[in-house]
Amino acid sequence: MKAVVMAGGEGTRLRPMTANQPKPLLPIINRPIMEHVLRLLKRHGFTETVVTVQFLAALIRNYFGDGDELGMTLHYATEEIPLGTAGSVKNAADKLRDDRFLVISGDALTDIDLTDMLRFHRENRALVTIGLKRVPNPLEFGIIIVDDNGRIQRFLEKPTWGQVFSDTVNTGIYIMEPSVLDEIAPGQSVDWSSDVFPDMLERGCRLFGYVAEGYWEDVGTHESYLKAQADVLEGKVKVDFDAFELAPGVWAAEGASVDPEAVLKGPLYIGDYAKVEAGAELREYTVLGSNAVVKEGAFLHRAVVSDNVYVGPAAHLRGCVIGKNTDVMTGARIEENAVVGDECVIEAEAYVSSGVKIYPFKTIEAGTVVNTSVIWESRGQRSLFGPRGVSGLVNVEITPELCVRLASAYATTLRKGDTVVTSRDASRAARALKRAVISALNSSAINVVDLEAAALPVARFNTSRENVRGGIAVRTTAGDPQSVDIVFMDETGADLSQAAQRKLERVFSRQEYRRAFPGEIAELTFPARAVDTYARELLACIDMSGVKDAEMKVVVDCAGGTSSLVLPSLLGRAGVDVLTVNNRLDDASPTETLAERRRDLQRLAELVASARAAFGVRFDPVGERVSLVDEMGQLISEERALLVVLDLVAAERRGGRVALPVTTTRVAEMVCRFHGVQVDWTATSLDTLTRSARHPDTIFAGDGKGGFIVPEFAPTVDGLAVFLRLLGLVARTRLSLSQIDARIPEAKLLKRTVPTPWAHKGAVMRSVVEAAEGHRLDTTDGVRVVEDDGSWALVLPDPAEAVTHLWAEGHDMDTAQALLERWARVVEQAAGAR
Repeated sequence: MKAVVMAGGEGTRLRPMTANQPKPLLPIINRPIMEHVLRLLKRHGFTETVVTVQFLAALIRNYFGDGDELGMTLHYATEEIPLGTAGSVKNAADKLRDDRFLVISGDALTDIDLTDMLRFHRENRALVTIGLKRVPNPLEFGIIIVDDNGRIQRFLEKPTWGQVFSDTVNTGIYIMEPSVLDEIAPGQSVDWSSDVFPDMLERGCRLFGYVAEGYWEDVGTHESYLKAQADVLEGKVKVDFDAFELAPGVWAAEGASVDPEAVLKGPLYIGDYAKVEAGAELREYTVLGSNAVVKEGAFLHRAVVSDNVYVGPAAHLRGCVIGKNTDVMTGARIEENAVVGDECVIEAEAYVSSGVKIYPFKTIEAGTVVNTSVIWESRGQRSLFGPRGVSGLVNVEITPELCVRLASAYATTLRKGDTVVTSRDASRAARALKRAVISALNSSAINVVDLEAAALPVARFNTSRENVRGGIAVRTTAGDPQSVDIVFMDETGADLSQAAQRKLERVFSRQEYRRAFPGEIAELTFPARAVDTYARELLACIDMSGVKDAEMKVVVDCAGGTSSLVLPSLLGRAGVDVLTVNNRLDDASPTETLAERRRDLQRLAELVASARAAFGVRFDPVGERVSLVDEMGQLISEERALLVVLDLVAAERRGGRVALPVTTTRVAEMVCRFHGVQVDWTATSLDTLTRSARHPDTIFAGDGKGGFIVPEFAPTVDGLAVFLRLLGLVARTRLSLSQIDARIPEAKLLKRTVPTPWAHKGAVMRSVVEAAEGHRLDTTDGVRVVEDDGSWALVLPDPAEAVTHLWAEGHDMDTAQALLERWARVVEQAAGAR
């Protein structure tokens, strides 16, 4: 005896869950509803089944194939146009003529005893037996009345409460004799309940109703979908799911990773290879899909989370459904009955209200409150590039597939046969992603010189060499071990200019990638002595006179990063006594948290004081930026470090130009004026700063964030170069860093960040300009408003996040605070405008 599974419905009431997948493939405890139906059929001996398909039929055929994995034989009957419940079975008539058959819906969850229903059919010599179920609310179903013997007396489809005369409804499960197929006209849209059965009943055919005792739920709404998940977890329905019980009611599938510090309160289900971190809280009726990740501090209650979903720290999900491959970022909240489709991004601190539907491939901006469904709108990522290159979470936002596309787009902007330098930091993630980058470059006819693990200044130096057209470095994001930055460089070793970034973005967004012919596949080489060449050239450019005579002692912290690969070549020739710490590569911890960084800086300060060193320096893990500690063991802040180094350089050179971002305190201008040096104020982007550093008169550049440029060596940020330059300057001036710091006036500079929706950023800047009427304005980057007494405020929208940054500087802290408050109010009022 065969079965027919009807799997052609669109499931329109379940959108956006069914916007890009058929309803029978919706997962219940990580298995499609239809798979649960097929497993029920197999348990009752139905191993040969015909599946009727119409909407997105290829997805169903691809998922189940011929049924071999389930131990069944599946045939498919495809409808060119919707034929209704009876017409779809008629469409498969050639496979059903030889014996009675069972018809069952592929999108209803049930464990009805089909064997007993078949017995009932045989005993009553029925032409059709309809499976019936008593339900508390029959309004959405077809009502059927039977007599004491089970023979059907009356049908009523979708009644009102005034028409309800029974709670016994049609489950859509039928056992039929093959002669019933003759009741249906071929090629027409015909339904069983409204067309075929009433006509047969009127003619006196033997139609019976079998009142089932088992579980049955028509998964037709979002509420019933969540209810079905909860019913499985409570054991109200007998279905198969592969998992073991970690604790009473807490089920985990194969490969699931649950931290002992996570809070779990069942019943709940954790899919295979899902990960739940310490501090996460999973409450009753939560379902996690395969490969889902729940970060620390996240809270989930009655939430159904599909495969490959990322739930960020402190995210809050309650009574909602999250589609496949969706990212819910830090602090986002999704409320009851909200549904988020596949491949969406819910950015940090966004709020999705109860009942909201977000269709697939949408992005909800950071901090946005969503009260209405998002169907047509789509906010793709405004800019691929951020302040650190292309950045994102490993294997969530930055995947090997993305790296291949990015590298292919970059290669397309170059000529075939060009050479690109690649490098990485010490992390395993960067190593894996760089391999994807290399394969894409070679496949696009770009030769690759791979430095493997290398300090970023070494990578930039080698990229600036003759016959090299660019570079790509993969590094762990500073302070965030879960994220990476992909840094793209031009032929000078500097970050790509804004124009080059836009060109790469256009190729990437259009997916217009160039591929090489088989004979054009390029080569991969590994250069010899890349570090030694860098060290030799650096020492040849930096004035190290007086260092050996000063007999200085310094303490260097390599932070477990790639600077430890370069320092031996430099220090051996510098003639200075150096105590190094953390001078080994750490692939498990390639960066540090803010707390770890503070701890290590405190340790560095103690070592400098106890060793009576001239100063201490701590490199970031890629050797690009530095933190300074003076001889007293006091940490010099990044803003003060910029002024200290600037004062040393300007005092020695007595002329020339320095490049500084507009966010720098105007104390820097006082320092430069005292030494006869001119200041070039630049935008805050790193490529603008490096472009200014290429001017032949530039003697120094810094970004105020630990990044320094030594123009006589290279126009790029280089922590190793500034370290050597600082050795020479301190040795020759015979002044300590604390003495230099003491002679520089204190800055009265304050900063604040105001959340600003993307849609309001234009209004914010317009409001600032209007409010600044009558003041002197500087629009180098953002809007800087200068008061008559020289105090100033800068309003600058963030290019990558939904925030606006404000700086204010005055002659005293009270003035600066008043300025900051005033312009923060202007921004907040404009940002809250509707």
